[in-house]
Amino acid sequence: MLLRHTPTGLSERKALTINPAKTCQPIGAMYAALGLRNCMPHSHGSQGCCAYHRSSLTRHYNDPIMSTTSSFSEGSSVFGGQANILESFTNIFSLYNPDIIAVNTTCLSEVIGDDLVQIIKKAAEDKKIPEGKTVIHANTPSFKGSHVTGYANMAAAMVKYFAKNTGKCNGKITLIPSFIEPSDMSEMKHIASEMGIKYIMYPDTSGVVNGPMDGHFRMYPKGGCPKESVVASGDSKAAIAIGRFGAMSATRLLDTQCKVPVHAVDLPIGITATDIFVDMLRKIAGVSVPESIRLERGQLVDVLCDMCQYTYGKKVSLLGDPDILLPMVQFCKDAGMEVLHVLTGTPPGKVKLEERIRELYGDKVIVKAGLLCDMFMFQQLVQENKPDLIMGNTYCKYMCRDLDIPLLRIGFPIYDRIGQSYVPMVGYRGGMHLLLKILNIFMDRQDRDAEEENVELIM
Repeated sequence: MLLRHTPTGLSERKALTINPAKTCQPIGAMYAALGLRNCMPHSHGSQGCCAYHRSSLTRHYNDPIMSTTSSFSEGSSVFGGQANILESFTNIFSLYNPDIIAVNTTCLSEVIGDDLVQIIKKAAEDKKIPEGKTVIHANTPSFKGSHVTGYANMAAAMVKYFAKNTGKCNGKITLIPSFIEPSDMSEMKHIASEMGIKYIMYPDTSGVVNGPMDGHFRMYPKGGCPKESVVASGDSKAAIAIGRFGAMSATRLLDTQCKVPVHAVDLPIGITATDIFVDMLRKIAGVSVPESIRLERGQLVDVLCDMCQYTYGKKVSLLGDPDILLPMVQFCKDAGMEVLHVLTGTPPGKVKLEERIRELYGDKVIVKAGLLCDMFMFQQLVQENKPDLIMGNTYCKYMCRDLDIPLLRIGFPIYDRIGQSYVPMVGYRGGMHLLLKILNIFMDRQDRDAEEENVELIM
């Protein structure tokens, strides 16, 4: 009964957002910062903001997320937070001893207008930053963009503060992924390793938010990209933005700052997008595709062919981040499914989301993007033309329950299921996991809805 008051038909609005289909920038910035080794994310704002950002990531990953805050008081809200953050630097380095503090701003500090460049400079002059330690920052106001924007801004900050060009190419390829799961980052590293490619990846949260339980608490897990590798990315042979929205700003800056040639691909979700990713790695590195990768691809093709009768013609609606939606649309097309709706609450910026999706599906697919594209709008679209499957985050479960539509959980956040941080959806092996999930959903629904005399033992 939770959402059954949602009226039918599409309500055009100019200013009101109802249940946004996104979350705020600092969450993405905090997640990106965790992808640096021995890095402490720091929220420059109120204690409540930091608590919300930490809890969101903790619930999604079922892993404790470490972060600190400037803890704004009423006085800080009026006069600025410089005194708070300078004291924070002293306390953090003294108590937690990180190599890097990655500062992200919040609405409050952005509205006040705190100048982080000046504050960090003053901290260095006052010897509040120990020798060999670094403080970086990214401006991440919550009142614009989304968690993907915040992730992109922090990734760009890593390039700005660390990447250096010595004039001597190290022959490595820098991989900068968009906001994806640590399991997906591991899978892309697996592909590069199998191809014998020397690479640098950052942010890299694999081994950080999905680390093992070994009986020892570590403030800074063993995973994450070392600072030295980010510095060395300025001498890399090429850089690949994996997911145009969340990674392009960092790779463009790497090009501008260090003259590293830049390439861009969609997240390698599904067979077509993974083919493009693997082919780009092959061409840049000058290597051949090994038999192990061909085997993984062949297995995915085998399942696509064997089980196409269960996916062909099925109608799906997608909700999520732009970098996930683009390859997911292609994935659905490869599996013979029909995409009805594509909606994201993240402003697509220069990513031509609608144009690229219409190239795949024509004018029948409804594409909505921007801050006013919310869960309310998505439910109105779904009520008007009901799909066989919805793909989206946990917040879709209410409409799926009310409308009796199966839900495949993808993207962020996922609070009510586990596994996304351990099982990938990118690459050929990730595509296999994704396809099997979809097939099992359709088969479960067929068993549930079949008349008793039509229940199949072998499907």
